[in-house]
Amino acid sequence: MKQENASIYPGDEPHVSVGPFARGMRDAIPIGLGYCAVSFSLGIAAGNVGYTVFQGFLLSLLNVSSSGEYAGIVLSAEQAGFIELALMIFVANARYLLMSFALSQRFAPDATLFHRLTIGFGLTDELFGLGIASKGYLNPTYMYGAFLTSIPLWAIGTALGVYAGNVLPPIIAEAMNVAIFGMFLAIIIPPARKDPVVLGSVIVSFALSLLAAVWPLTASISSGTRTLFLTVIIASAVALLFPIKDDPDGEITSEPGESPGEETA
Repeated sequence: MKQENASIYPGDEPHVSVGPFARGMRDAIPIGLGYCAVSFSLGIAAGNVGYTVFQGFLLSLLNVSSSGEYAGIVLSAEQAGFIELALMIFVANARYLLMSFALSQRFAPDATLFHRLTIGFGLTDELFGLGIASKGYLNPTYMYGAFLTSIPLWAIGTALGVYAGNVLPPIIAEAMNVAIFGMFLAIIIPPARKDPVVLGSVIVSFALSLLAAVWPLTASISSGTRTLFLTVIIASAVALLFPIKDDPDGEITSEPGESPGEETA
């Protein structure tokens, strides 16, 4: 692949000798450390439903998504079917399709399909921020360096969480499940404070989730299926009623109220 038009990332100058792979590893260190801390709580939840340390590690290595993994953990605990599990994971991770489409516009025209698919597989909110902040064509090697730093730390954090849940007294391990809800609050509060549409969506989601859990017609449905339908319905309604306007300058923008490098999850 030609690299004459490779990006210059924030803080780098053209004459710097450090290659794009090393820059990617360096820039992803804060992301990887944050991932390790966040995935620890996922590991606690996974250990409580019977995952082994290796299974927790493999879960996070193959599915780099806090919301997707937690949905899978909950559904597996409920012994949900494979179709329900696949649909829930698809919906929870659907935003990565949009991120992949946006990031693909930053590749050089001669970028191979292998690079596009591989980077799309490992893409997360924060790594998308690194890639989208580039100037000019995105060098795939930079993203591979970022993946090598962040994704293993995500998987290691999950494995440590599973191990901690197995060795800690049951009452303490159960209490640490609260950390997973703190993680999701950290995801939704920053954008909700900046964007009234997101805030309204969060409130409506809470209200409808509670209603579906107590309403006789939906209470008998598994929580995973209820979450799946509510996610599709609420997200579709918000997209139709409050579409995101295109940037007048034609630039690819991040989610409402967030800058490309801002941490989400």
